[in-house]
Amino acid sequence: MAAVQWHSRARRYEAELLACRADSVAVDMNDYHPLKPIMVTESRTRRGGRRGSTSSTTSSSSSSSAAADPLSCLLDGTDPLSMFAAASTDTPTLTHSASAGELGRRRRDREVCEECVGSDFEPWASKRADILARFTTTEKLSINLFMGDKAKASSPSSAVSEKVRTRLEELDDLEEGSQRELLNLSQQDYVNRIEELNQSLKEAWGSDQKVKALKIVIQCSKLLSDTAVIHFYPSKFVLITDILDTFGRLVYERIWTMCSDPQPLPEGFSPEDVNDTAKETCLNWFFKIASIRELIPRLYVEAAILKCNKFLSRSGIQETLPRLTAMIRGIGDPLVAVYARAYLCRMGMEVAPHLKDCLNKNFFDLLASFRQLHGDSVQKQLQQQRVEIPAYLTLYSPAIHWILQCVSYRAPEALLTEMMERCKKLGNNALLLNSVMWAFRAEFIATRATDFITMIKQCDETGFPKHLLFGSLGRSLASADPAEAERLSILNDAWKVITKIRSPQDYINCAEIWVEFTCRHFTKREVNAVLSDIIKHMTPDRAFEDAYPQLQSVIRKILTYFHDFSILFSMERFLPFLDMFQKDSVRVEVCRSIMEVFIKHQQEPTRDPVILNALMHVCKTMHDSVNSLTLEDEKRSLALLINGFIRLVSFGRDFEQQLSFCVEARATFCNLEPVIIQLIHTVNQLAMETRRVMKGNHSRKTAAFVRACAAYCFITVPSLTSIFSRLHLYLLSGQVALANQCLSQADAFLKAAVSVLPEVPRSISVEGKQRSTESLLLDFINNFMATLLVVPDHPEQGVLYLVRGLLNMVCVCVCVGPS
Repeated sequence: MAAVQWHSRARRYEAELLACRADSVAVDMNDYHPLKPIMVTESRTRRGGRRGSTSSTTSSSSSSSAAADPLSCLLDGTDPLSMFAAASTDTPTLTHSASAGELGRRRRDREVCEECVGSDFEPWASKRADILARFTTTEKLSINLFMGDKAKASSPSSAVSEKVRTRLEELDDLEEGSQRELLNLSQQDYVNRIEELNQSLKEAWGSDQKVKALKIVIQCSKLLSDTAVIHFYPSKFVLITDILDTFGRLVYERIWTMCSDPQPLPEGFSPEDVNDTAKETCLNWFFKIASIRELIPRLYVEAAILKCNKFLSRSGIQETLPRLTAMIRGIGDPLVAVYARAYLCRMGMEVAPHLKDCLNKNFFDLLASFRQLHGDSVQKQLQQQRVEIPAYLTLYSPAIHWILQCVSYRAPEALLTEMMERCKKLGNNALLLNSVMWAFRAEFIATRATDFITMIKQCDETGFPKHLLFGSLGRSLASADPAEAERLSILNDAWKVITKIRSPQDYINCAEIWVEFTCRHFTKREVNAVLSDIIKHMTPDRAFEDAYPQLQSVIRKILTYFHDFSILFSMERFLPFLDMFQKDSVRVEVCRSIMEVFIKHQQEPTRDPVILNALMHVCKTMHDSVNSLTLEDEKRSLALLINGFIRLVSFGRDFEQQLSFCVEARATFCNLEPVIIQLIHTVNQLAMETRRVMKGNHSRKTAAFVRACAAYCFITVPSLTSIFSRLHLYLLSGQVALANQCLSQADAFLKAAVSVLPEVPRSISVEGKQRSTESLLLDFINNFMATLLVVPDHPEQGVLYLVRGLLNMVCVCVCVGPS
């Protein structure tokens, strides 16, 4: 065997791969229709079928004569199925060897799409939580649940035509009783049922039950035509479109996966890069959706898979968007129609943001149908559900906000002006005016602030509350500055309306927005007047208890623009405004925010009595919130803020006043050990500063003062619970006393430190773990012995009596120290 030489056979893998693939057969799309009898063409393979193909590889050839189609006769071939087929066949094809110019065009198109939507465009996901929180209901809801597939026997040798017919029958089952209605559901039960349907959709898709998944999506889309509980409709729209988004993503990923064999599609792929099997599957999905009988589910489901048009033709999305926009005109309920337009605009911005014409068309169609909001049918529906017009109009806000945001994003000034003029011509246009101020660029609103105030004044108060309009205007003016000459008149006109609002909740919602405009452009006089008006409205019946978030927002905005605390605390109504925070947790949070701003922006130490008194009150509020249940992290955080305040207090050469402040602070902050430690360090530093000023030669007055500092430390250190903090502070205070020639005080500190040594435990807990104290004790003894080198002996106690006392205590610690 060793004499035999082996040679590897030359292999041509590409040729072998091609030989294994099935012969592709062209499909004449003009003859293809899912409702016609199917002609099955035989497709033979040499060694195996193509991966991912859905057609049979060994089926027999059969045909049947096609009868005249009544739909085609009536519609003259203009039904949506024929339109899909014609669009697919009329699309010109290019070879894979595209020219360099074509590749460059693709790259430019991709760059244009990426430039159309930037980070400054607020995504839909950021609005979702707010809509779900705002639009709630206590009424009972109903929902139709899919009951699952019916068991049907099928033989393995059934023809493809029978398979297609079965799938169409399964889709018809949805309208023939394969569902059940659940009544009297609470809002939470309804949300849970929707989540179950979303999960069922994913499970059906994962188990290759595509028809069942489509049924679930159709069933959910039908719920969007139901406005029986009209208050809940915006939230229902959010929940249902989540399912539609899931379905659209699953379909797109499936077709993308089919295109990724043998190699994945390039990032900016074209329809020519998509294989026939993927195109056929994509067309199949569109044909199924086109067969849905009802308008609303057909519209929503096709919009959900709008992105899949990229696999079929270059102009597919551009042709589909206007058609779907026109379909919405057939929806009779204006609330259902406006949310359908919002969903279509959303999908358009995700898939083809550069196609602005379709977005504009949706908005102008909305204007054309706007008078329906005040029609007889709507009025009758509102009477049945006992809904007031203002509450009904607010249901439109999320959808119209989104449509206008999409239309106005990076739109030219001329288009925005035209849109505003067309809104102005409509009667009862407060709803549109509110959405315009929400969605348009803040700079556009600010330059025309006076015009908007005039339009707001002309609006009917009964249709849409004016305080909501002024709130939207204030939100824009907080981000962009109007002309300086107009600012005071704008504030006066707005506040004349705001101060007349009777409802405390509506008042504070609007006032909180305009506080930022006031702080940004005016002085403490105007801000103080605003605070006074807020106190006047929110104090009766303790209305402030229901408005803590808005009141906190007012404080944050004031602190953002006023960093000089001498100006801040000189406002007469600022501290009374703080008194409205009666809830402990909220009051502490407000005090914390005040201290954080003070520590961050106070550049130099202060001795201003107004600031000191106010901040002592703020810090005392934080300190008094500490109890036995307070977490250590919370205590540490509060102590850090209070210590920052103490370090920023300085009375200059008035050392006695500084010591008096420390005495007061010790009594005020006795429950926070880190603050007590900081005060001891401050007093020791004060004694050393006195020594520096006197250059080491104390007078009678300064000698008495440094002794007072030593006494302060001596009576404060024992209040600490940390044994090592006491040891180190005794030693440090003794060193300071020794430096200031207070020998008896230094001797007392060192004796106290020696007497504490027997209390040192053998181990302490550090971050949840037991750690030996031997190394810590050794460091302290080394430092203590180094200090004793310069300490003179006591004339009555004998030589080295402190050293002997230390050695005795060390022996006690080693022999019988606490465990």
